[in-house]
Amino acid sequence: MLNNSTILITGGTGSFGKKFIQTVLKQYKPKKLIIYSRDELKQFEMQQELPDSKYGCLRYFIGDVRDFPRLRTAMEGVEIIIHTAALKQVPTAEYNPFEAVKTNVLGGQNVIDAAIQTGVKKVIALSTDKAAAPINLYGATKLCSDKLFVAANNFAGGHNIKFSVVRY
Repeated sequence: MLNNSTILITGGTGSFGKKFIQTVLKQYKPKKLIIYSRDELKQFEMQQELPDSKYGCLRYFIGDVRDFPRLRTAMEGVEIIIHTAALKQVPTAEYNPFEAVKTNVLGGQNVIDAAIQTGVKKVIALSTDKAAAPINLYGATKLCSDKLFVAANNFAGGHNIKFSVVRY
């Protein structure tokens, strides 16, 4: 399914995103692999590690899942989304609670809405074991996000799109 597909990974410069990209490049031949993140330095470093001369399918898109118009633009022509963008540090989420809500919950809803609007076929959202029985805000925001992605299958209407959540 990943061969000859256009794939967008939100949070693509994070630890999971980097490993996922390396795995895809080793095992598949995507048409395009779009790294969507707000971290310009990490994107630059990734470009140095994975040069265009060797990996011509890679595209880099500066953006934040909180920014719906930018996210929607990045999804044009995309078939598969791997959604890994999140505020993941428990102390950071506890100290900045609404920032965690804006990224993990509202950002997740932005991914859902933009994917439906742009004709994406498959969205896989990365979750965490901390969402299983949340005892902190991070787990609670990821549980909420998980529920949004699962419910999106019910309100996608006539759009040919599947939403899934996997725990990491």
